[in-house]
Amino acid sequence: MAEWVHIHEVGPRDGLQNESRVITLEDKRALIALLVRSGLRDIEVGSFVSPRAVPQMAETDALLAMLPQADVRYGVLVPNARGWDRFIAARQDGADYSVAVFISASEGFSQSNLRCSITESLDILRPVAAAAVAAGVDLRGYVSCVTDCPFDGPVAPGQVAEVVARLRDVAPMPVSLGDTIGQGTPARVARMIEAVAEVMPVAELAGHFHDTGGRALDNIAVALDLGVRAFDASVGGLGGCPYAPGAPGNVATEAVLELMARRGFRTGVDADMIAAAAEMARGMR
Repeated sequence: MAEWVHIHEVGPRDGLQNESRVITLEDKRALIALLVRSGLRDIEVGSFVSPRAVPQMAETDALLAMLPQADVRYGVLVPNARGWDRFIAARQDGADYSVAVFISASEGFSQSNLRCSITESLDILRPVAAAAVAAGVDLRGYVSCVTDCPFDGPVAPGQVAEVVARLRDVAPMPVSLGDTIGQGTPARVARMIEAVAEVMPVAELAGHFHDTGGRALDNIAVALDLGVRAFDASVGGLGGCPYAPGAPGNVATEAVLELMARRGFRTGVDADMIAAAAEMARGMR
C-alpha cells in the first residue's frame, strides 16, 4: 500500500504575508474555503505578529472568526506572549488550532528578523510553548535558514541540529526545516537532514523549501529518500519571507502534489480543487 505524505498548506500565511497589495479578509476567507474543500487538513491562516512589521497579517483576529468550521486544523504563528494573548482572544469555540513558534538557525537572520540572538529568541517563545502545552493546543516549530542565510552565508548542518535540539528542549514539538532563501541543494539538504535526524525522529520533521533557486522539488525528493513524510507548500507558489531579501517563491502546492503522485505517495488532497485555489491565489498578486 502506498505511503502517506502530509501536506501542510502555508499559502494564506507565509504566502500572502509577502504580497505587496492588501488582500481583503473576504478574499482570504474564500481562498481558505477552497483549500478546506481540497481535503487539506493543516492550513496555516495567519500570524499574531506586529501589524506594523507584517501588515498583511494585521487582521488575523478577524479572519479566525470568518473561517468555516470543518475537519481541519488552522495554524497561526505566535511569536511571543502578546501574540498568545491575541490568539486566545480570537480563537473560536469548536475549531481546531495549531500554534507555530519560530527561530533561526543563523544568528544574522535572527538579529534581522527577530532583533535578538538565537538564545534570546528561545527565551521569548518559551512562555508561548508553555501556554500551548498547558492549554492542549498543538505546537509546531519552525527553524529558518537551514542551509543558507542571506546575512551569514552557508549554515553548517551541525549548527542546524544544535538549534533544533535547543528548540525541542523548550517543549516537545514537530519541526519544519526552512530553506528560507531557496539556495539549498539536494546534497546539502541531505547532510542537514542527516544531522538533524541525530537529535530528533525523522517522523516528526517537515521540509519547507522555497523555489527561488529552482531546486525545491529536488530537495523534497531527497528529503523523501531520507524518510521525511511532511512538507510545507503554498498554493500557487505564493510569497516567501519579507525578512529575506530576494527570497520569494514558496514551492507550489500543486507542484508538490504532482511530485507525490509520480513517486507513488498518497496525500488525500484533491488536485483539481488545488488547481482552482492556485488560480485564485495567483489572482491575488
